[in-house]
Amino acid sequence: MEPLPAVPYPPRAMNEPDGRIARKGAILVKWGFEQYRSGFRRITRRSALHFETSDWHGVQHDMVERLALYTNVVRRVVASLEEVFGQPQRSPELWSAMKREFSWLMNGHGDLELAETFFNSVTRKVFTTVGVDPKREFVHFGSDSGLPATGAVPVRTYPGALSTRSVVHQVLDDYEFGIPWADYEGDAELVGRAVDEALTAAWGDTEFDFVELLEPVFYRNKGAYVVGRVVRGERFLPLVLALVNPDGRAVVDAVLLDEDEVSVVFSFTRSYFHVDVEAPAGIVRFMKSILPRKPVAELYVTLGYNKHGKTELFRDLLRHLERSGDRFETARGEKGMVMVVFTMPGYDVVFKVIRDRFGPTKTVTRSQVKERYQFVFEHDRAGRLVDVQEYEFLEFGRDRFAPDILEELLTECSETVGLEGGDVVIRHLYTERRVTPLNLFIREAAPEAARDAVLDFGRALRDLAATNIFPGDLLVKNFGVTRHGRVVFYDYDELCAVTDCEFRELPEASGDDGGEGPSFYVGPRDVFPEEFLTFMGFPKPLRSLFAEAHPDLVRPEFWNEMKRRHAAREVPDVFPYPPKRRLRRG
Repeated sequence: MEPLPAVPYPPRAMNEPDGRIARKGAILVKWGFEQYRSGFRRITRRSALHFETSDWHGVQHDMVERLALYTNVVRRVVASLEEVFGQPQRSPELWSAMKREFSWLMNGHGDLELAETFFNSVTRKVFTTVGVDPKREFVHFGSDSGLPATGAVPVRTYPGALSTRSVVHQVLDDYEFGIPWADYEGDAELVGRAVDEALTAAWGDTEFDFVELLEPVFYRNKGAYVVGRVVRGERFLPLVLALVNPDGRAVVDAVLLDEDEVSVVFSFTRSYFHVDVEAPAGIVRFMKSILPRKPVAELYVTLGYNKHGKTELFRDLLRHLERSGDRFETARGEKGMVMVVFTMPGYDVVFKVIRDRFGPTKTVTRSQVKERYQFVFEHDRAGRLVDVQEYEFLEFGRDRFAPDILEELLTECSETVGLEGGDVVIRHLYTERRVTPLNLFIREAAPEAARDAVLDFGRALRDLAATNIFPGDLLVKNFGVTRHGRVVFYDYDELCAVTDCEFRELPEASGDDGGEGPSFYVGPRDVFPEEFLTFMGFPKPLRSLFAEAHPDLVRPEFWNEMKRRHAAREVPDVFPYPPKRRLRRG
């Protein structure tokens, strides 16, 4: 292969640094990006071995290690630049030239979008940029959807001329592991039957042109997933095989062929997948074909590229601001004592800024709030904790804020939000996908939907407990309902580990407390599950429904048993699909 031709430098202005210096800096950033990508893929590749050996603690360790990798490498690159260049590294002209050099160095790479985001991360770490500086950052706002350019998609294709069961046999052969299938023929029969039933329901018969499956296996927690689609003409059905390893043998646990159910597997409330892929843009395009309602930013995040997902989300936000007249306004729901929360009517995201001072009942500090959001970022979210993206030094036009929310931000968050000319500068905020607050959902939804939400609230508490999470504040205003009807938790300032709590029986009061509080000692870690029903704030009929469906959740025995299991280092199963989808129930 012939080398790429050198790109000549433009004539240098008097104050422009020498091109050789810019090249050295660009090479350092390229070196850092390659360190990140090789480390990312090395950690990701270990997932197959963890699955085959049932090393679930190895899975948890690698999840945290990979999440920390990006920030650690960026810091290393910034330190190296300072060591090589000293103070001149902060020259805007140098970075403009470095940007051109970096583009030349990365030309033709399949993960170019990730490389550009990495360059921007280093730049913003050096300059603490407010807003966006297109001279030294890669900016691709435009007016399109943000969908990545077509790239190579690593897929395996299976022709519809074969019988469904023959196709399934081929799939099981192609995706074999270092452990045997527990029931090869049984899995083939069950999967084939499920596919035929779904095709008949969707298209009236079992005919299809071909099945396409992504080559890399998706790993997360205790599961492995083969992801693809069934194609007939211009129509697609998603196809996901969920695999488990209960006893040293691989089992197809579920077959998912419904867009909503597959979307829940890839939800913004779950931890990121480990998928070894060289060029993620092609995978994202493929995923978008089977999950058309899923934002591009979210698809990058769910594949583990959360930093680039942040970039795509911000670009999408700017596109929305450019093509709409929406203004930021107060989000629906009760005002929080820790955060000011705002949104836009036509945008499915909420923005959260920490208040300068908290309500009188709050004992947490600002740093503790940030620590708990970081804890959520690093923890298994079990499909019940809304993913959070953290931003610094954002800038928006003052006219894009409704007067009431702007006043609240400037008065209640003055340490973080300020005015600079005609712009609002926000030095720190969190973003989350918007969901309907549970208290509003119960009030506004049909009675049956409200009942379903209350029942799922109990299931949410169980899923969180299984991953060693106790929400702390069980008021329903701190929970929300997704478009799929799932109850999730989004207010993290009082969140803690189940193992950090002391779950106790509620003692009988002794003597007269004068109405000023309990007449028995309450330690800072004490929790009394018998009081949960009172704190939740459900209307009386729904409170009774919850008590009947989840009586163990309001007793300390359930919580202490979860503490015991976590202390014994058990890793409970939390399946991202309905029990009815499991091929072998019971």
